[in-house]
Amino acid sequence: MNSAHTQSVPFKQVDVFTAVPFRGNPVAVVLDGNNLTTSQMQSIAAWTHLSETTFVCLSTHADADYRLRIFTPTRELPFAGHPTIGSAWAVLQHGLNPKTPGRLVQECGKGLIAIRLAGPRLFFALPIPELTAPDAAQLAAAATALGLTADEILLSALVDVGPVWYTLQLASAERVLALSPNMALMTALGNANYVGITVFGLHATGSADAVEVRSFAPACGVLEDPVCGSGNGCVAALIRQHRVLTVSGYVASQGRCLGRDGHIAVEYETDGTIWLGGHAVTCVDGSLSV
Repeated sequence: MNSAHTQSVPFKQVDVFTAVPFRGNPVAVVLDGNNLTTSQMQSIAAWTHLSETTFVCLSTHADADYRLRIFTPTRELPFAGHPTIGSAWAVLQHGLNPKTPGRLVQECGKGLIAIRLAGPRLFFALPIPELTAPDAAQLAAAATALGLTADEILLSALVDVGPVWYTLQLASAERVLALSPNMALMTALGNANYVGITVFGLHATGSADAVEVRSFAPACGVLEDPVCGSGNGCVAALIRQHRVLTVSGYVASQGRCLGRDGHIAVEYETDGTIWLGGHAVTCVDGSLSV
């Protein structure tokens, strides 16, 4: 970026899936990305070094309120969950009036994403998930990287919701929390087929949260995502397909191993739509010199 042509753009850093600052998953939101190049966006995302940085741009679709570009420290994503909620929160706080009361439409690489404003929480409609079975080599490699034996993995699928997460069920929430992955092996697994591995297990019946989730994406520059919206979407799709829980919705927790306390609400509609949502709170509000 050329310092001779510095511009100031509005900026917020929003903590997502929490109502308590510094306990969720932060996303950096550049509220005017219209004059930035893709290279500049990637440089800013590498600099913030958060799991995602987003850039709000003018929409190109008549039904959309805005267009969002989403970057990890190393690559652009067609869609991501917590950046969708955090960016929606940021644009509303910045003064955007939705075209339709109580609803936003985000344009992104995956298409149009509906966002429902539900009091203090925001929910996004998960892009239609596509599930495919991993092969034996993929399963063995994932198990080894996670420090597991293959027979400890109860369910597995490559789940595509824009980003593709290799999604695995373990025997319990406690087993998920006890994982200590080999990050070198995990990084070596990164390829064009998926962004990382999301692992989940069930809490005991009667617990405040039904599911515990962890998401690892070192090949994208994110060793462990504190609270991952798209990863939780993949978990929700796998749970529905295999009827792991026979409920119309549940709450998942994520982030404990990183000192966070994220909570993701999942709702299943009878038409097949999966909604994921939670709270958001602004932690940084100002401008960015680019």
